[in-house]
Amino acid sequence: MIAKATRTLPTLAVLVLTLVMLLSGHIAAQTSQSRDEIDDKYKWDLSDIYADWDAWEQGMADFERLMGEFAAFKGTLAQGPDQLLKVQLASDQLGMLLYKVYQFPSLSSATDTRDNEIAARLQRIQILYARFQTETAWFSPELLAIDWSTMEKWLNETEGLAPYRYQIENLYRQQAHVLDEDKEKLLAYFNRFESTPAATYRELATSDINFPDITLSSGDTVTVTPGMYYNILGTNRNQEDRAKAFEAHYSTYHANVNTYAAIYNSVLQSDWAETQARNYETSLEAALDGDNVPVSVYETLVNTVKAGTEPLRRFYRLRKEKLGLETYHLYDGSIPLVEFDKEYEYDDIIDWIVECASPLGRDYQDDVRRAFDSRWIDVYESEGKRSGAFQASVYGVHPYLLLNYNKTMDNVLAVVHEMGHCMHTIMSDANQPFATADATIFVAEVPSTMYENFLVDYLLERSDDPLERLVLLQRSIENILGTFYTQVMFADFEWQAHQMVEAGQPITAEILRNLYKKLLTDYYGDAADLDDLYGSTWTRIAHFYRTPFYVYKYATSFAASAKLYKELASEDRSVREDALDRYTTLLKSGGNDYPMEQLKKAGVDLSDPATIQAVVDQLDDLVTRFEAELAKL
Repeated sequence: MIAKATRTLPTLAVLVLTLVMLLSGHIAAQTSQSRDEIDDKYKWDLSDIYADWDAWEQGMADFERLMGEFAAFKGTLAQGPDQLLKVQLASDQLGMLLYKVYQFPSLSSATDTRDNEIAARLQRIQILYARFQTETAWFSPELLAIDWSTMEKWLNETEGLAPYRYQIENLYRQQAHVLDEDKEKLLAYFNRFESTPAATYRELATSDINFPDITLSSGDTVTVTPGMYYNILGTNRNQEDRAKAFEAHYSTYHANVNTYAAIYNSVLQSDWAETQARNYETSLEAALDGDNVPVSVYETLVNTVKAGTEPLRRFYRLRKEKLGLETYHLYDGSIPLVEFDKEYEYDDIIDWIVECASPLGRDYQDDVRRAFDSRWIDVYESEGKRSGAFQASVYGVHPYLLLNYNKTMDNVLAVVHEMGHCMHTIMSDANQPFATADATIFVAEVPSTMYENFLVDYLLERSDDPLERLVLLQRSIENILGTFYTQVMFADFEWQAHQMVEAGQPITAEILRNLYKKLLTDYYGDAADLDDLYGSTWTRIAHFYRTPFYVYKYATSFAASAKLYKELASEDRSVREDALDRYTTLLKSGGNDYPMEQLKKAGVDLSDPATIQAVVDQLDDLVTRFEAELAKL
């Protein structure tokens, strides 16, 4: 496929970097509101992509025309390096246009998932690009028909091909897994169905879902939407209310558990089918090979973290004791140990996020300010809006950020997390040609978690409120639990589920429930009482359906950012300056090398178990410090 040798194109929304965390908040801050009630300055302006749908239609027509022109290149690649360069430039033109024609309906749909007209437009570009992939299935086999010695000579002698060298070399590296033209074309026919499980999940879990009302001990009746559910878990100190919210919220998912299992099984079977078609041994190997990540890195991550769960359990036992609970459940994990209901107005946090980035330089801060001031961000929750938060790249325009801001500390950190993604995109696009501007997901979570570290330290240094400081320290612990431990547990679930399919075992709702419940026991042990309904909580993890073998990258990125941040925060100026140079180079490098190599250049070796163990040790130290602070209070 053409995307194999050029920048990956967003057929399945892979350009959308999603923070799959439905963040806790304050009940009073969450009210159901229509989009019209929100001031325009808090809504993104998609006119930077297209002025209106008529302009989008013209973009679609241009894309279809360019598709036809590109198809005419078939059979010409062997004519020489000048012809290959012409083909690559044409591919770039298509790719840059695809960002716009895809993201305009995709982002429009994100703010109102109920709009069928917009959903139909999104399907149109997905169908059109799927057709394009089918019609250009010749590209990789034809390119690989040119022997490597000839191709290497072309690359060495043709300056214009320099931006494409990495992708071409990577394609030749994977040559054993690229099929002949007929087989590539046959597989391409099925590409349009790759997004079907995710689309089905989205409709079931977002558009068609109806969350129930519950009456709290206060007498208030609330609808247990994702935002409200996490509000209750994060602020309501009545355990019975939290239990009631948990039961109501997840029973809504459990009611369709067989359907979710069927959707997920389709993901597993699809992955295994393509794995075999492309001559890989396992789905995991196939998933990692695109980034040239050894399977041993994944295995080391999962095994090291699973063996290092004691600090997690110690923190939960401490929470149970300090909260005075007879039983401790996972839905008790978000309530602060101290009473702290401070709200953070969105407009107030902007200066903090800009100022805390001072160690990264004035240019970095100026770009952050520009993102806040230019309507690149959709801030507040509204009816029909997609939950969670994400950053979406639109090459040649600028990034867009979706939030569901609810004034809590967790949401403050969600903003800075997505801003880290935003800055990575800005710096990569500004310093790389289109062909290598797109950073891999393996690297993408480094700048987001890095930025969180800067903000937490900034707030700790300036806060004279002992309760706020304690909450910030707790948030640092929870960040490791959520971004590191939980994501590795998710990765373990995916790995084992895929292995079941590879072994020819059946996949049912009960099998998946038992697998997930076993993993919860492996990680939490006796530190938490595991309600039976928790066996069904895997159903809401969107990444399982959308991007298999993605979530482990949160954990590897977290480990990488932790190491780099320690150097960036060093008291030794020379250490800081050297680390800043390496880190800035990483942000500017886009996707110009294998991600493991990019991180090694930045000073991080993820093949070393000690890099992973360091995060386990960091959590152990934080829990000790947290316990000491509690004793002082």
